[in-house]
Amino acid sequence: MTDWVYRFGMSQTLGNSSMKNLLGGKGANLAEMAALGLPVPPGFTITTKLCTYFYDHQKSYPAELKSQVSAALLEIESSVGAKFGDVENPLLVSVRSGARVSMPGMMDTVLNLGLNDQTVAGLAKKSGDARFAWDSYRRFIQMYSDVVLGVSHDEFEKIIDTHKHENKLAQDTDITAQGWQDIVAQYLELVKAELGRPFPQNVEEQLWGAIGAVFDSWMTPRAVTYRKIHSIPENWGTAVNVQAMVFGNMGTDCATGVAFTRDPSTGENYFYGEYLVNAQGEDVVAGIRTPQPLSIAAKAKDGGNLPSMEEVMPNVYRQLCTVRAQLEKHYKDMQDIEFTVQQGKLYMLQTRSGKRTSAAALKIAVDMVAENLITREDALLRIDAGSLDQLLHPTIDPKAKRDVFGRGLPASPGAASGAAIFSADEAEQRALKGQSVILVRIETSPEDIHGMHAAKGILTTRGGMTSHAAVVARGMGRPCVAGAGSIQIDMVKKIMYANGREIKEGDILTIDGGKGEVMIGELPTLKAQLSGDFATVMGWADDVRRMKVRANAETPLDAKTAREFGAEGIGLCRTEHMFFDPERIQNVREMIFAPNEDLRRAALTKILPAQRADFVELFTIMKGLPVTIRLLDPPLHEFLPHAESDIRIFADLAKIPLDIVKRRLNELAESNPMLGHRGCRLGITYPEIYEIQAVAIFEAALEVDVTPEIMIPLIATRAELSKLKKLVDDVAARIYVRDGKVLPYSVGTMIELPRAALMAREIAEDAEFFSFGTNDLTQTTLGMSRDDAGSFLPHYVEKSIFAKDPFASLDQEGVGQLISMAVTRGRETRPDLKLGICGEHGGDPDSIDFCENVGLDYVSCSAYRVPIARFAAAQAVIRKQQKI
Repeated sequence: MTDWVYRFGMSQTLGNSSMKNLLGGKGANLAEMAALGLPVPPGFTITTKLCTYFYDHQKSYPAELKSQVSAALLEIESSVGAKFGDVENPLLVSVRSGARVSMPGMMDTVLNLGLNDQTVAGLAKKSGDARFAWDSYRRFIQMYSDVVLGVSHDEFEKIIDTHKHENKLAQDTDITAQGWQDIVAQYLELVKAELGRPFPQNVEEQLWGAIGAVFDSWMTPRAVTYRKIHSIPENWGTAVNVQAMVFGNMGTDCATGVAFTRDPSTGENYFYGEYLVNAQGEDVVAGIRTPQPLSIAAKAKDGGNLPSMEEVMPNVYRQLCTVRAQLEKHYKDMQDIEFTVQQGKLYMLQTRSGKRTSAAALKIAVDMVAENLITREDALLRIDAGSLDQLLHPTIDPKAKRDVFGRGLPASPGAASGAAIFSADEAEQRALKGQSVILVRIETSPEDIHGMHAAKGILTTRGGMTSHAAVVARGMGRPCVAGAGSIQIDMVKKIMYANGREIKEGDILTIDGGKGEVMIGELPTLKAQLSGDFATVMGWADDVRRMKVRANAETPLDAKTAREFGAEGIGLCRTEHMFFDPERIQNVREMIFAPNEDLRRAALTKILPAQRADFVELFTIMKGLPVTIRLLDPPLHEFLPHAESDIRIFADLAKIPLDIVKRRLNELAESNPMLGHRGCRLGITYPEIYEIQAVAIFEAALEVDVTPEIMIPLIATRAELSKLKKLVDDVAARIYVRDGKVLPYSVGTMIELPRAALMAREIAEDAEFFSFGTNDLTQTTLGMSRDDAGSFLPHYVEKSIFAKDPFASLDQEGVGQLISMAVTRGRETRPDLKLGICGEHGGDPDSIDFCENVGLDYVSCSAYRVPIARFAAAQAVIRKQQKI
């Protein structure tokens, strides 16, 4: 019989932290904490395999599950001395999700389950606190109705707001026991009116409803969107954790809180977090009340005046500090913990590796190496290479004049400017049109995930440093200002107000997530300073990695940026980008329209000085480093005018009759230009084009004294490469004789057609290097246009046909097999064959891992991805060594 249920915190704890795939992160870590002897309320975990079963069997359960759950419940009852559904001494439980990786706020939770019209009286009598009991019951009705029954959370909030207004109460904590009892009665009426049936009173029905709702929440739109953003496979599923309730809302000696063992924004080694007295967990993250700091130091740092836990509950705070130290030492990583204090006793409800900004990840890694908690290799593997992108973007110029509109908490560092947008849907729509937006909300919820992803930054007027907005923004690398209470938002009119001023939807604002400031207008920014911890870990990475990292660059700015980011050469210089210069395009077009070779050469001769100057500048910037120059690749029609006005201007300047121009345009039009007259085919039919380019390359190389690598694109046969290599060699010989000077150079090819990969053994007879052009190799292997696939590829990923977009992350099974074959066959012919990759995949960490494993010599990527590629190349070596 399959074990679907694993217990923790009882007479026997069955799981541990290594079982995250089966028990989910929450369940595995609850078991681990229980085994460490930490105060964990007893409970059990229903495994992620049950989630898979649930969806494979029309949302049904295996026959043996009910008995396993009942047996585990009996043991919880025995451990805590209460009985589920008992009217005198009721056991209450929480039902929480728990995927193998953290998905904060994306799935559902139900607290205080087990309350009904009878057990609430028992809880009141047992606890001696009727207010606590009725407050817990209203919380349960509200949460269960929202999560399980589909009755909107907002409808219940309106009832509370009306009660407070009528009774002139400021806070929820001011509501009396009778007040909560009256509110519960209204809640129950609301549910019956909405559903046509009463709120469920049977506790078994409540439990199975909540378990099903958690499994259902794995496929909610917000969870699906989150998984897409973070590349989490659908088939992982979620576990369900059922745990005895402990109560932070029983009075002033009770509390609940969320903490990080280090600052998740900066990485500083101090206890960072928030708590609330007389509250339950959702109160902290929902922003309904303003949370209080944990420590006196944190209170001073934030400039707040609310009393810290260190002042209010010094004994509990000391216990929490001990737990903090124990967890960090045990897990050897910064932890995100949840806790509850019930009548002065501390209980741990969760621990997990805390989400952090890239800057914090670097500092934590460097500090933990210095503290001898982890090795350098551990530190390198712990940092998400892709997240380094967060550090490579501008921040606000300190000299800029700040017109501060309002202030909040510095929830996620960085700066962003954009139009103020008040709904997630509108933010997504505007972003799709290319507009920069700042998502402005009173508080975010998991339903806002798509808008948060689309926005450049996030601003909320409620919530703290551990609110949904803050946690999600930090995970996404978005700047965020949270809890800006001085700002009032009118969601109907889509206007926010502060200090007599207003910002309407569409107005431009800037947020500084490092200082918690909201400014009117767009502020100038400065480039990131890549020093300190960043430089330290990049130094470690460079010491470890084997592959070189080059950049795709053809402009001086790209080349300079690439060098600043540590590029070790240029792996792809696209010469056609130089042809599109407005001052040169007329000559290029005249060359295309020339009726014979002599006139084509005459037009190309006009282009030669500018092309040579381009190469001189590029070679000078990259002096001492390899530069791979791809000869002209795109079809000629891309250089031609298409608008009627542009066609007429060209005809007039070229002194060619308009009808001839139009006829030639028609002749050059192609049905499928990607597979048409382009690449080496241009060099075969118009060799003078490649000849002039070669002249420019060699003359520039002699002037600067570099070793160029000349790359022939779109080769399908050895014969094509042989002819064009001879052309290049003849040009080099002629120029070297003329100038009396010789420089080494090499000629190679892009492997971007399946036939080229298959024929690598023969092509390597002439090619001195292969560069895998994975953009086109992916297109030609999959028979899929990158420009058109956007209409259906997301559906393929959603339906698990592809794990990821194959144009973003290399298709290792298909395209990767061709690359591996070409590597093996090419080096059989030429053992010293230099091998690299220059498609977009050269900056993708997963693809770089593949490149290390097949033995490429270098990867080439865009300038801003160079640090990511350097880091990922080091991680690939470590994983290979450790067989991870």
